[in-house]
Amino acid sequence: MRKKLFHLSGFKIAFLLTLAVMMVYFLELSFLSFLELKTLDLRFRSRGKIPPSGEVALVTIDEKSLDELGRWPWPRTRMAELLDAMVKYDPKVIGFDVVWSEPDENSQLKGLLAVQEKWKAIQGKHREFEDYLRQAIEKSDTDKILAQSIASSKRTVLGYFFHFGEKEEGSAKRKPQDDLPALSTFNLVRFTSPAAQKVPLFEARAAEVNLPVIAEAAEGAGYFNIFPDEDGTVRWIPLVIRYADRHYCPLSIAVLQKYLDNLPLSLRIAEFGVEEIRLGDVVLPTNEEGRMLINYRGPQKMFPHHSASDVLHRRLPPEALKGKIILVGATAMGIYDMRVTPFAHVFPGLEIHANVIDAVLQQQFLHRPNWVTIFDLLAIALMGLILGAALPRLKAVPGALVAGGLFVAFVLGARFLFQHPGIWVNMTHPLVNLIVVYLGLTGYRYWTEEREKKKIRGAFQYYLSPAVVDQVLENPEKLRLGGEKKELTVLFSDIRGFTSISERMTPEGLVRFMNEYLTCMTNIVFRYEGLLDKYIGDAIMAIWGAPMEQTDHPLRACQTALEMMEALGELQKQWTAAGIPPIHIGVGIHTGPMVVGNMGSEKRFSYTVMGDSVNLGSRLEGLNKIYGTSIIVSEMTYAKIKAKILGRELDSVRVKGKSQPVRIYELIASLSKASPGEVARVQDFQSALQAYQRRDWDRAIEMFHHLVEQYPQDGPARVYWERSQALKKQPPPPDWDGVFTLTEK
Repeated sequence: MRKKLFHLSGFKIAFLLTLAVMMVYFLELSFLSFLELKTLDLRFRSRGKIPPSGEVALVTIDEKSLDELGRWPWPRTRMAELLDAMVKYDPKVIGFDVVWSEPDENSQLKGLLAVQEKWKAIQGKHREFEDYLRQAIEKSDTDKILAQSIASSKRTVLGYFFHFGEKEEGSAKRKPQDDLPALSTFNLVRFTSPAAQKVPLFEARAAEVNLPVIAEAAEGAGYFNIFPDEDGTVRWIPLVIRYADRHYCPLSIAVLQKYLDNLPLSLRIAEFGVEEIRLGDVVLPTNEEGRMLINYRGPQKMFPHHSASDVLHRRLPPEALKGKIILVGATAMGIYDMRVTPFAHVFPGLEIHANVIDAVLQQQFLHRPNWVTIFDLLAIALMGLILGAALPRLKAVPGALVAGGLFVAFVLGARFLFQHPGIWVNMTHPLVNLIVVYLGLTGYRYWTEEREKKKIRGAFQYYLSPAVVDQVLENPEKLRLGGEKKELTVLFSDIRGFTSISERMTPEGLVRFMNEYLTCMTNIVFRYEGLLDKYIGDAIMAIWGAPMEQTDHPLRACQTALEMMEALGELQKQWTAAGIPPIHIGVGIHTGPMVVGNMGSEKRFSYTVMGDSVNLGSRLEGLNKIYGTSIIVSEMTYAKIKAKILGRELDSVRVKGKSQPVRIYELIASLSKASPGEVARVQDFQSALQAYQRRDWDRAIEMFHHLVEQYPQDGPARVYWERSQALKKQPPPPDWDGVFTLTEK
């Protein structure tokens, strides 16, 4: 059990790597978080544009306006004129992405007030001068003039911003409760428990607000603080900021609240953070910090842009702004708040507010709900487990296709969820896990396959030709470990009278002789891509048809036997010259069903064959001594090679241990190399054998005797000549079937 538990497998590796990626998911490594943000940007871009509702328009302080109306900042009187001009177009709400926190620099009020103070100091009395001075002061109070325009419009919402560090030196110092009017806070704030009151939110240190005379004239106000992500891209907007124990909303929501006839704006905070922000009946989806994902409509200028100078000079058609939400702010290069968004690296902050407003109006939100964490973890797990189950069972190309298919399917699925329900699921960690598991399993497979190849090469390099070993390594699945029943061809060869020959040699000479002989014969086996099963003393056992499939394995074995005889003739010449007596070998070949595989114990085994067919092949080799032949094959082998190799039927024999007789044949030569004399001899022998089988003993004796006289070395002819004479003297019984039964192995 312990061995199995700690034994590595593809699935275990995938499981361990998946656990590691899950841990990394909770660690929130900055690199992977950055990568996930970029995948979110890609989802925005692949989704494309969303048509705006048409209820939002921008009045921009652009280059054209600066050329016509002068440099920024403009006097408050000009802003009042612009506001009055917009009111004439009858929009429903006007929101200013501008803050007037300091007195107007363009105003002469300060100088006139100084003159008035000096006049009072000298106790001057001049009625007309005093009236003129008072009127001049009223006309120079541009902040008040702007405030009057704001108040009379009854539709203006102002902007301001918070400081989150120390307030800058020189800023107005007011008490916190006086900084912001009540209109800019949530209508209702609920805490689900006392602990919820201490939940950390965005906490402001100070506020940069409009002058009181201007702020009090407005219908509402909202901050325009925006916090980019770590890569500098704006993807979220904070819907709540806490300052001086009060909770404030952004400019976009304040404008929407006014546009929707002052629907109540409520906030509910739980122990974990912001639980819900609601505008009327619409729930604004946020995370625990109270931030909402901005569902951008697209790149710049998705909303109508109208130059402030065109509005001021009444160049727009009457319906251009009627009944709409108007956002006023700077877009001219150098004066506007440039931001980075998923669609562009230069994006006016004014348009970000427009995107937030339009998404709420169309209720097209992006969500990252709490349950997405469970989805992300399940996606990570499924990526790893599917690959862990599939890859070990697949080859390299199908495995890569499965991994690539999973990758594409998950990307398309995440894109679909982003486009339709508007759900942001994590793409990075599941895909990272897919890649890590794929590479891990591929590396493990490479390591194990190399180890297995080394093992296979070590096991077979002495039994197979290098070319066949390479084929086995390329297709190791064809090497069935254990046992498999297949039709194969087995060859046995043996040296005749080896014992007497070895007794006449020195040990060194015998070793040299055997090495030379076995090397030559083994090379021939390898040349025909046979498997050298084993050496049995001076005997050789070889197999064809395994471990690699060979449809012509009987022919390969027979060609090997014929070439062995040719090679033996060449060796005989060398040995005769060296004083070594000539040797003769016998070869037996049989084709039939055999069990092939790794046989033996767990610690030591060999790749071999077993079965009756193997035993028959060994018996056929021994028959050569009886018939005086060199190569004997079974009828099963001969039936598959007779079209290419010349042979002759020898006999029908019943070997020891088998009840069924087997027809045997002697191989003479390849048909392409056979001489006319050899063909004639085979034909004459077959005619004589037929006479023998008909019990025509006189005719058989005559024909076999003729063959013996013509071919004195023809062992089978001499055997049948003698056997025919014996049967003539003592005829066989009437039920004689012509089968020769062996009593010895």
